[in-house]
Amino acid sequence: MGGFFGTISKRPCVNELFYGTDYHSHLGTKRAGLVTFDPEEGFNRTIHSIERDYFRSKFEDELHKFKGNQGLGVVSDTDPQPIIVNSHLGRYAVVTVAKILNVREIADELLKHKMHFSELSANKINQTELVALLINMGKDFVDGINLVYKKVKGSCSMLILTENGIICARDYLGRTPIVLGKSNFGYVAASETAAFPNLGYEILRDVGPGEIVRVTVDGVEQLQKPGKRMQICSFLWVYYGFPASDYEGVNVEYVRENAGKRMGEEDPIEADCVCGIPDSGVGHAIGFSHGSGIPYKRAVLKYTPTWPRSFTPSNQSRRDLVAKMKLIPNRAILAGNRVVFCDDSIVRGTQLRDNVRTFYESGATEVHGRISCPPLIYGCPFINFTSSKSDLELITRRIIEEFEGDHQAKLEEYATTDSPEYKQMVSEIARQLGLSSLRFSKLEHLVESIGLPKCHLCTHCFDGTSYQPDKAWEEDNKA
Repeated sequence: MGGFFGTISKRPCVNELFYGTDYHSHLGTKRAGLVTFDPEEGFNRTIHSIERDYFRSKFEDELHKFKGNQGLGVVSDTDPQPIIVNSHLGRYAVVTVAKILNVREIADELLKHKMHFSELSANKINQTELVALLINMGKDFVDGINLVYKKVKGSCSMLILTENGIICARDYLGRTPIVLGKSNFGYVAASETAAFPNLGYEILRDVGPGEIVRVTVDGVEQLQKPGKRMQICSFLWVYYGFPASDYEGVNVEYVRENAGKRMGEEDPIEADCVCGIPDSGVGHAIGFSHGSGIPYKRAVLKYTPTWPRSFTPSNQSRRDLVAKMKLIPNRAILAGNRVVFCDDSIVRGTQLRDNVRTFYESGATEVHGRISCPPLIYGCPFINFTSSKSDLELITRRIIEEFEGDHQAKLEEYATTDSPEYKQMVSEIARQLGLSSLRFSKLEHLVESIGLPKCHLCTHCFDGTSYQPDKAWEEDNKA
């Protein structure tokens, strides 16, 4: 997915830019970058790969070269950024949290207009540069950003560092968040509010879907009002979000515990303990324990000193080993007990199958899976949650193909909670993973736990419902 952090202050901003961006490290694993602007020294940028190392260790020794009271930081799962631009709009830097499905189509159109691409990464077009080129086609920043909204299929939120402040533009349907914070010294804009408390900021407000604002040390100026529709990604609360973060005023850990409690209240399971797969399964497990009355215990722990985030070695066998190395079973709790474990989701099922095997090897007599979201029936085209190259990478689709001979057959029936097809699919997932039993949260319960109307949430990966932002922009701007 990725995350960004922007700050503008009455004092030098480098330290809070560094730590504020570091608080977004759980959102991306490929590239990270910082850029600052100083009236005398101009723009200063550094980009590093973080595929084999931590954000902090890559940037800490370079902080002395950054100057200024305003800057942007980004942790990305896509291309190197920030991009620095000099155009008729002036000098600026831009960072994005984006998943652009029609990159090639937009690029071909821009090339016909005699525009060119310079920021190529592994011979691929850099999404953020593509966004910058679209912005440059506008008569001003607002016009250019609206061209992004008009053209992009997928999602795109951005922060733009100008010589006169930071422009914040949230994805047209609000799939990824931007939250503003305020202190006595200035303002910040971020993907995660977990970055705010220790830096001395309080939540000011969310930027609305399609809204454009300019942030200066003097305040927040609205350049474009938010749109009427919102499709914020429900997986922010299920998986991506840090537990202390709020989106649309709704706390991540609150939702996880609430959804787990609701699930536990309805579950007749008899077991000796409940545990959560760290990190995002823990809140759900605590809630499940409260709802079911089964005691919560830390039967599996994450080894944080060397595996605090998801490293991605190039070798597949090494990747599998890393996934296993991060989690350590506690035999003293597992041995001789019936265990309910809670996890955020099941994508391919490979790692979960290994976890179940480890639980049994550690002496568990029964292993029951409780998943904090509904089954993933559809791949994510908007923020790349599943990062699947094919829907057949999803365990649900492979099972549907086994049953129907076509992985696209009867998807609506398989996505409908407690339908015959749904029950058959869940039973087969449990069998393949070696589980004593398996249950998924119901979509309606997840929506209730978040507390926003379903029409304001993107639930595409569960039920296939979604809007494309370019179509929504076209419909909203027909007049």
